[in-house]
Amino acid sequence: MDTTEWRSDLAAYVKMRILIVDDEPANVALLEDILGNQGYTDLKSTTDSRRVSELCREFDPDLILLDLFMPHVDGFVVLDSLRADRSEVYLPIIVLTADVNEETKRRALHGGATDFLHKPFDYIEVLLRIRNLLETRRIHQLLDNRRVALEEAVSARTSELQAVQAAFLDCAKRFRRDLENAQGKVSG
Repeated sequence: MDTTEWRSDLAAYVKMRILIVDDEPANVALLEDILGNQGYTDLKSTTDSRRVSELCREFDPDLILLDLFMPHVDGFVVLDSLRADRSEVYLPIIVLTADVNEETKRRALHGGATDFLHKPFDYIEVLLRIRNLLETRRIHQLLDNRRVALEEAVSARTSELQAVQAAFLDCAKRFRRDLENAQGKVSG
């Protein structure tokens, strides 16, 4: 697939926020170049995995590119931490690794990884996987916004119905009181 073929599709995604976490500055620079050349502008990166939680709070990424094997805090621990902190939000995480053994894949997937990119990176594969997951993230956001709007509409309608019910009950009480008064006048 030629990059010009799908470059226009990227316009919807290039403004989404991407966090790059890799202890190798060369890998970070390569990913920033690949994404920057395609027009992605909202990128944040770190070579220190201890900063991921802080950066997620400040930057609120739409996608994370995460190396697994790093000093200080490895990618598996970062995955666990992200899933605990953001369990209610769909946050795609692409694991970056040169290790392609099945146990590593299973462990990362179990920890919450959404996809994998194998080192060395294939330029087109990087862009396609990122675009696909950003599209999925956008769909989740749209669905979540729709859910919130529906909940608000249901809440508003429930309030309206409760007001009508209260007015009806008040009217019924007045009618009953008037009826009792009228019966008392007739019998007395």
